[in-house]
Amino acid sequence: MAMDKFTLHKDSASKRWRLEKEGSDRAVKLFHTKADATKGGALSAAIGKAGGSVRIRKVDNTIQEERTIRPAKDPKSKG
Repeated sequence: MAMDKFTLHKDSASKRWRLEKEGSDRAVKLFHTKADATKGGALSAAIGKAGGSVRIRKVDNTIQEERTIRPAKDPKSKG
């Protein structure tokens, strides 16, 4: 199964950082700063358990880096 692809970029209208799923115009999550989006597990939490690939863009919209968020592991059943 292919991973979902996301982009984090600065929205010129709202001045916030938008995380969008590829092929969608809707924001998955908005962040006040790029640091808020990229610190800790903020991207992982926004993307969810399925994981995915995130292109992080600079203010000038060039690609800064690409991160892969690994899918969460299913807990082992106890039986």
